[in-house]
Amino acid sequence: MSAVLAERAAGVRSEASSTIAIVLLGTGVVGGALLKLLNTAAAGSLRLVGAANSRRQQTDPASLARRNLREQLNQHGVPRDNASLLTALDASGAAVKVIIDATASTTLAARHAEWLAHGYHVVTANKALAGGELSGWRALQAALANGGRYGDSATVGAGLPVLSTLRRLRTCGDGLLTLEGVFSGSLSWLFNQYDGSRPFSELLREARHLGYTEPDPRSDLSGEDVARKLLIIARNAGFALGTDEVQVEGLVPASLRELDTEAFLARLAELDVPLAARHAEAKSRGCVLRFLARLNQRGHARVGLAEVPLTHPAARLYGTDNQFALTTTRYHAQPLVIQGPGAGPEVTAQALLGDVLALG
Repeated sequence: MSAVLAERAAGVRSEASSTIAIVLLGTGVVGGALLKLLNTAAAGSLRLVGAANSRRQQTDPASLARRNLREQLNQHGVPRDNASLLTALDASGAAVKVIIDATASTTLAARHAEWLAHGYHVVTANKALAGGELSGWRALQAALANGGRYGDSATVGAGLPVLSTLRRLRTCGDGLLTLEGVFSGSLSWLFNQYDGSRPFSELLREARHLGYTEPDPRSDLSGEDVARKLLIIARNAGFALGTDEVQVEGLVPASLRELDTEAFLARLAELDVPLAARHAEAKSRGCVLRFLARLNQRGHARVGLAEVPLTHPAARLYGTDNQFALTTTRYHAQPLVIQGPGAGPEVTAQALLGDVLALG
């Protein structure tokens, strides 16, 4: 090989080794927002080598470079096959290989530990593993011992520095004593707005129209998503809690739980009377309603609707704000409060991007 060719080959190898190669699983609302960020200067060190929605995928470099990749995947691409996506990642030659899970799939979440064990890094907005069964959490911790890194900023607070702050405090020998807050952007918005002047069902329809809730609002109203976030925080703080150890008081009555989505939406008004009664009771005591998650130092965890006085930090939230009040061994006289927008595809996608860039 000539000196010139050798120099060029070395340059290609150097460029490949300094690049972060990524495969994106999920091109929905959050994944679509991330694809837009990948076209910005901030993502210049990243190379997309594969992308997939639930049915189709693409590994062709020219197709992946198109700005309408998300729309193209809906019409084109080959059938979904995780093995070929990983093959594309392996063939990239990059020193850092990352799988980004921007889905809510429990099936994909169950693969996270396996991917980590095989030397890939995983960055995710998917709460199903870390906030699921305790056995899954333990498998994740065991897999991390192999050197892979797990970017989970997007799983709690849409990238607010909750988990990173908690882990830094633990590294310094501090310990979480109690935790309280509003962990759902959709439920935050609903109860920040709900003052009794409009039926709750009307506000819920508006929140759904604005994209604050899932297409089936029961995903938000059940409290299960908040419970998963509480489990993720608690486990990162050293509490080995199982899913059955979180008491969840959802807002969906038993009569509406088994209906299909359209039938449920047609009967939203059935939520109004019980919530109006609870609002009136809270108001009579000078309080407001907030959907809170709570954890005490004995590991007792609860998620549900609660009355709080007007002086309570959660009574002064705006929009889709999340709030996390951490009382620790050293932040004892007054809790450490982390607050800010806790919902939205743009901030969630930014959290994913930030976790990927931190691997470089």
